This record gives sequence, structure tokens and C-alpha cells, in this order.
Amino acid sequence: MEFKLKFTSEANKSLESLEKTNPKKHKKVLKTLGLMQVNSRHPSLNTHKYESISGPNGEEVFEAYVENKSPAAFRVFWYYGSNPDELTILAITPHP
Repeated sequence: MEFKLKFTSEANKSLESLEKTNPKKHKKVLKTLGLMQVNSRHPSLNTHKYESISGPNGEEVFEAYVENKSPAAFRVFWYYGSNPDELTILAITPHP
């Protein structure tokens, strides 16, 4: 099953900003999002539940890696949408 991706306004702004300020990182994020559409548990994503936050209606939030061993490596935070074939991208951000 291929997932449809929905973006929060925050995630959308981050993606647009990256496109302008860091095209290389933007390309990596797009690759990650593409993998997520096909398989949200793809091994290279290192997807795991993120305990510190939850979705707007209490949904479990997951973290997927854009990069792994680099300073301020980017992550995509997401949760399953209201439809079974939907992922909502909550945030695209550097890991602290």
C-alpha cells in the first residue's frame, strides 16, 4: 500500500525553507518522504515511536531519520492519519 502524505503548516514551511536555503538537505528530505510513502518502516528510516510528543488528537508520533551520523541530523516526525493510507507529517527538523 502506498501512503498519501499530508503536511502540517509547520512541516510545509520547513520543507519550503529547506528548498531555498539548503537544496542538498531538501533533496535528502524528499528521498526520506518518498521511502515513507512506500514503506513507513523501511530499515534506512530507523522509524521508531517518539515518546515526548503526541499528535493533536493523542496519536502516537513516530520519528524517521533523514540523516544519521551528521551534526544536527534532520528528522521527520509523523503520525498515522485519519485514513489507513495516510501519514501526517508533523515536523521536519534538525535533531537537537
